[in-house]
Amino acid sequence: MSEQKQTQRHVVIVGAGMAGVQTAVALREQGFTGPVTLIGAEPHQPYDRPPLSKAVLLGKAEDSAFDVDFEELGVELRLGLDVLGLRAADREIDTEAGPVPYGALVLATGAHPVNLPGADGVPGVHLLRTLDDAARLAPVLERRHTVVVVGAGWIGAEFATAAREAGCEVTVVEAADRPLAGALPAEVTGPMAGWYAENGAELLTHARVETIRPGTPGRVVLADGRELPADAVVVGIGARPATGWLAGSGIALDPSGAVTADDRLRTSLPGVYAVGDCASYPSARYGERLLVHHWDNALQGPRTVAAGIVAADVTGADPDPYDPVPYFWSEQFGRFVQYAGHHADADELLWRGDPAGESWSVLWLRDGVPVALLAVGRPRDLAQGRKLVEAGTPVDRERAADPAVPLKSAVA
Repeated sequence: MSEQKQTQRHVVIVGAGMAGVQTAVALREQGFTGPVTLIGAEPHQPYDRPPLSKAVLLGKAEDSAFDVDFEELGVELRLGLDVLGLRAADREIDTEAGPVPYGALVLATGAHPVNLPGADGVPGVHLLRTLDDAARLAPVLERRHTVVVVGAGWIGAEFATAAREAGCEVTVVEAADRPLAGALPAEVTGPMAGWYAENGAELLTHARVETIRPGTPGRVVLADGRELPADAVVVGIGARPATGWLAGSGIALDPSGAVTADDRLRTSLPGVYAVGDCASYPSARYGERLLVHHWDNALQGPRTVAAGIVAADVTGADPDPYDPVPYFWSEQFGRFVQYAGHHADADELLWRGDPAGESWSVLWLRDGVPVALLAVGRPRDLAQGRKLVEAGTPVDRERAADPAVPLKSAVA
């Protein structure tokens, strides 16, 4: 009976990035045998995004396609297909090629990069989110152009790193008073500001872009009147969930546009799930709803979605709640930066090592229990600290602050 029900069910996954691909893989790994269709807006074979700001951009790799045999998995790929809307009453999604019916639907549409106001279509202004974006930017680096990067966040720092490696003249413009202002506290990001100058990139803080004037070269005009010459402008000021196509569908969204999934990544509509950059979820671990725009979330979430779909067909039991310790990494200016956890509710910060040095880490505590860790060139700290965060293990503050003491040995 359950097998017959499962065989008749058709899972449609919208979005062929990491979250969508891993959902298809997880379904098969967990024994789902029904039809699976994976729909992607881009015409390219599904690919991983992190190499775009590194190997692909620098010409060290042609692409970053996932090593997945979709035919062997029995997954139908429909690429280069835009999805236009969702009609829950009919259990169909509308696409450019007509309606597609579903038994279960997975929203994995990711996020769209935010551009500067009025900059859409301006010659010489680039975003870096897709393979085509990287292909357009690669010649800029090859020609060693003068580049202005708008935004000193993770993507801005990674692109600036690649551009300097390629020999470009790089100026980074940041509206806040420091890099990564929206991600980390000032005492942690302060030392990172020096990384730019050390690597030959100029960092301008408290600098807002007024307008961009195309030309050869173009000009980036700042609000204070300064003008920066630029053969190319790369904008890295954030991303928004790609959920505009869900307007009028009945799917609940938060003010940022993210799908408000529950702790099993189910949406407000029956049989519809959401995973990755397009969805937020409630974290019991941190006591708030999280929207995590990082690779590890798109890797882990699909297992919960697949378990929910399989359980709904076979056992009727809920999967375990989705509540991981968020994790991400960044390679910038010769440093490997890793972060695990969520520090917003921390009441104490411990330094491990000298932030002026090449390697150091920071541990955030709440009531003596680690809730987050940032490691620069200290992967062992990250690995051990992540386990302490996951387990909610209290630490001895004096030992935890000693960089010579392994974190696993600093347990209270």
